[in-house]
Amino acid sequence: MKHFYCFLLAAAGLAISLPARPQHFSARPPATRPDALINELLQNLTTVQNEDVDYALLYDALYQLYTNPLNLNTATRDELASTYLLSEQQITSLLTYRFAYGSLLSMYELQAVPDFDLPTIRRLMYFTTIDEGNNSLLNRLPNPANHYLLIRYEQILEKQQGFTPAEPAKNGKLPARYLGDSQQWYVRYRYSRPRAYSFGLTVEKDAGEQMRWQPGNYQYGFDYVSFHGQVQNRGRWRNIIIGDYQLQIGQGLVLSAGFALGKGAETVQSIRRSTLGARPYTSLSEFGYLRGATATYALNRKLDLTLLLASNRRDANIKAATATEQALVTSLLTAGLHRTTAEREDRAILTEQNAGGHLLYHPNTRLQLGLTALHTSFEKNLQKRNLPYNQYEFTGRGNLVAGLHGSYVWQNVNLFGEVARSSGSKTFSGGIGAVGGALVSLSRRLDMALLLRHYDRNFHSFYANAFGEGSRTINESGAYVGIKYSVYRKFSVAGFIDRFRFPWLRYLVDSPSRGHDFLLQAVYTPTKKLSFHASYHEEHKQKNRPGSKTTPKEVTGTTRRVLVLNAEYSPIWGLQLRSRVQWGSFRYIGADPSEGFALIQDASYDRGRWSISGRMAFFGTDDYDSRQYAYERDVLYAFSFPAYNNRGKRQYLMVQYAVNRHLDVWLRWSRTHLSNQQTIGSDLDKINAPHQSEMKVQARWRF
Repeated sequence: MKHFYCFLLAAAGLAISLPARPQHFSARPPATRPDALINELLQNLTTVQNEDVDYALLYDALYQLYTNPLNLNTATRDELASTYLLSEQQITSLLTYRFAYGSLLSMYELQAVPDFDLPTIRRLMYFTTIDEGNNSLLNRLPNPANHYLLIRYEQILEKQQGFTPAEPAKNGKLPARYLGDSQQWYVRYRYSRPRAYSFGLTVEKDAGEQMRWQPGNYQYGFDYVSFHGQVQNRGRWRNIIIGDYQLQIGQGLVLSAGFALGKGAETVQSIRRSTLGARPYTSLSEFGYLRGATATYALNRKLDLTLLLASNRRDANIKAATATEQALVTSLLTAGLHRTTAEREDRAILTEQNAGGHLLYHPNTRLQLGLTALHTSFEKNLQKRNLPYNQYEFTGRGNLVAGLHGSYVWQNVNLFGEVARSSGSKTFSGGIGAVGGALVSLSRRLDMALLLRHYDRNFHSFYANAFGEGSRTINESGAYVGIKYSVYRKFSVAGFIDRFRFPWLRYLVDSPSRGHDFLLQAVYTPTKKLSFHASYHEEHKQKNRPGSKTTPKEVTGTTRRVLVLNAEYSPIWGLQLRSRVQWGSFRYIGADPSEGFALIQDASYDRGRWSISGRMAFFGTDDYDSRQYAYERDVLYAFSFPAYNNRGKRQYLMVQYAVNRHLDVWLRWSRTHLSNQQTIGSDLDKINAPHQSEMKVQARWRF
């Protein structure tokens, strides 16, 4: 309980240090820097720890929305919902207003839309626009809204084990070492105009990887190369993409773009996926995207057809062929790291091909029905290791998954759902996946969400990312209820409860299991310069008991608790202070709990051409089970969400400077120092010192 007492003392100190009469503060103008605004949104969305959410994709999606703002006069319900900025009642009000009065003449007209308040309008203005119309491609092509080149260099300053000289072991063999240098490089080029066209190239080399030009091994200088070309809204051709892309369709049972909040601080809107179709892939994650071509064509005003073809080279572990057995793929790798000889041998070793289509019927803004099919094939048989929890995993070379999705809006109720079935080439295929739910605006102050889900243990869908407790859409059933209530303009409360079960074994869980979790949170904003946030999250799940000697291992219950107090204060224009105290514990039933805490102070200052931000954090955890997560502000297109583990402190300082209207530069330094051990990291990442420092330098040239 010692960490809990530290938490209470820090919380009391935080409350005492804040001003006693916040009602005298004047209104703060909205943020002018898009990266500052996006970081503020991410800070609010990540107050609840969720390791299954890819927040890097979330950051990228938010920034792409800023650089490609929605046209409020043509945006669909799904596009508006995907921003997570509007409730169902607000979306319905906007669409009704647009139908009754025609196109908006300016952003200021939003004040006349029922259920819209000023804070919502201010946030919306950064991600939406009132477009001037759909001019010809030839007129727009020479006038891009975004045309820039971005270069980033980063490096860990201390020497890691993987970059030290290799000394022969006792058997005479050299130990593994990284093949490349310790520098990481990232280059991004973009030439685009919202709703018209986009052309982009992204390349990256991770620390430890080599720069090589070997087309025969699918490497072209940098280890990772991603590109796309996109044209939109050319007559009946809604969308054409060549290169790397993702698709977000239905509730994510067949095709999901990977961007989804899951369970977290947004307790209502996050449960529903929006049908956004295809969009270019620009993230640095080296998996989960399709490489090829896709096109969407309007068969008529109510019916759209999307077709896709793709061929990807995948990283994989392959068991070599023998005299009696063919070569088998034992696992698909997703880390995207190719630093050692072993990692290089697994790089781009497997060909995966995809072909599919989507037929969407949308007669009006309230009804939507869609049919989706995707066939995935591998050049070699896929068969995971012969372990009990892998019994129902996909086996074979080919998998077909087809689904039907739909949604219907009645007044302020949005009903949605999807059902899909997989059919593989081997035994144990043929599973069903189903998800259905409702978003309800019971009043201007009260929103609710309900979602039911069931994914068979043999439901196989490689590009799925539907709502769930697990990191994959397989072997799970559950029911979720979320609520958000605005007590009055300055105070709101929210929460959810989710019950789930896993009908078959999972990794580190040697029997069918079940669990539940719930969240309670409150936000109080007495003035536009001061706000408080408090949240409590508790999760109950089952895992193998540590040290169990039985076969299968004994399964026992676990409890994880996280309590967060957060305060934001802007004493003067441009200066933002954020204080955060968080405490957490993890316990196996019948064992002592593992506890941890983090005390965090952030500050950011934006004025003129300068933007400066930094953090000082102190943390302590009993072990990795009680690790604490806290989002950090980073350079543009980079993301930092480290786990605070062991005991020590962490700080960072970042400076951004706009040299002129063309050139922006960033400099970021961060350092973690542990007080309870003499080394940091493990294996080839090990540093023979109790600290790790990282430097990032980035420049963007806007043409």
